[in-house]
Amino acid sequence: MEDRELKLKLLPSTFNENGRYSAGQHLTSFLIDGRVALDAGSLAMAASENERRSVRDIVLTHAHLDHIAGLPLFVDDLFASLTEPIRVHATREVLEVLERDVFNWSVYPRFSELHNENGPVLEYRPFTLGSEFSIGGLKFHSIPVDHKVPSSGFIINDGKAAIAFSGDTSSSAAFWGKVNERTDVKAVLIECAFPDRLSELAGASHHLTPATLKAELEQLHLDAQVCVINIKPMYRDEVIMELRETLDREITIIEPVREYHF
Repeated sequence: MEDRELKLKLLPSTFNENGRYSAGQHLTSFLIDGRVALDAGSLAMAASENERRSVRDIVLTHAHLDHIAGLPLFVDDLFASLTEPIRVHATREVLEVLERDVFNWSVYPRFSELHNENGPVLEYRPFTLGSEFSIGGLKFHSIPVDHKVPSSGFIINDGKAAIAFSGDTSSSAAFWGKVNERTDVKAVLIECAFPDRLSELAGASHHLTPATLKAELEQLHLDAQVCVINIKPMYRDEVIMELRETLDREITIIEPVREYHF
């Protein structure tokens, strides 16, 4: 356990003309230590068989489609084989959206009411923004962030190191305040959805551009690795070019399939 590292992988969701995954991603789903999903956009489509057998906890940042699209299919695929329920950790606002707009029998079955021969297949674990909860050896500290709908960022700690994860956000002083209180944060994963020429759209939809990300990073007072996530795929090359030109610090662009260790 002394050499334990927190591992994170972005599951692929977008494919090129040859059928291979591409760097640009339409959906968002990360795996932590191969057993906890952070958002479920591509979970059903891209998790390996071993990962499908291991993942029983899914943590949702918010209820936008690109973050939840794979959840119904993931439960559906595993329905008959589950020996324990899939546990969805989310705020009550997000869970209400799932029940009202997704698992409503019109769009998809209400799995929270269904059982297989071993028992329930879907279980909701609500948390409140600002609270902490544990999944196995991982501790999640939720932080409210500024998106168009109620959304949560997280500081995720494995007892040895931590990462900060913004999810979708715009300017968020609360996020940086909580991050700067810590001494164990090794990396900050922060979104940058749009290029600067679409700053009006980014503002209306509560996302960041390279220019606004630069302003956000001025609030980071830790010596932590900065990793950029959630770039809109149609603007990926443009955003990355602007990030290289705008930011005065080294950054990592998170790529699908690669496993990152912190």
